[in-house]
Amino acid sequence: MPVALLPDGCEQLDYIPGDIAAQSGADWIRGVDTLASVGALLRRLHDTGAHIPVDTRVSWPLDLADPEASSAENAVMCHNDPNMGNVVFREGLAIALIDFDLAAPGRPLWDVAMAARYWAVLADPPSAPTRLRVLADGYGVPTGERAGLPELVEQVTATCRTFAEARVAAGDQAVVKSVAARGGWQRWDRLQTWLETHRQTFIDALCA
Repeated sequence: MPVALLPDGCEQLDYIPGDIAAQSGADWIRGVDTLASVGALLRRLHDTGAHIPVDTRVSWPLDLADPEASSAENAVMCHNDPNMGNVVFREGLAIALIDFDLAAPGRPLWDVAMAARYWAVLADPPSAPTRLRVLADGYGVPTGERAGLPELVEQVTATCRTFAEARVAAGDQAVVKSVAARGGWQRWDRLQTWLETHRQTFIDALCA
């Protein structure tokens, strides 16, 4: 649900008709066209954001933000949380992003890595290298940047764990239940190790 801030300081909400993948058990969620469309949607966000100067006076949320944003020459506004609950679909294709409360400037590839965590790695680990390639192709990741994407996926996974740990420590019951339902911190650690161990496999899939 998009939010617009009116001149009087009031928020105006709008509704985007469509489907949310996190709320659907339909087969289209795992489709390659669906995955490619997520990459294409992120690309449209970044291409649009590239024409809007980033206001450095704003205190952006840093929870999931790119730690190298301040030194990046190509920093744009990143969503930082393009998970399955924050993308709206129509007929199986991504058409809008919602929930920008964690948005902040960053490298475009950081946002792609965040999307890869949810849509490639967590969605179906056995086919993760192939799915990462599909996402990268949908976005149009340049050839020269592809080899660095797997390591960024590792970095965003560690960043997300730090974020989740802070939420758990603060008593956020939704996050507590989510972590427990997904196998606890032990599964998170196994995933981190798996990503690092298979980095070259991801690179080979991306650069083939």
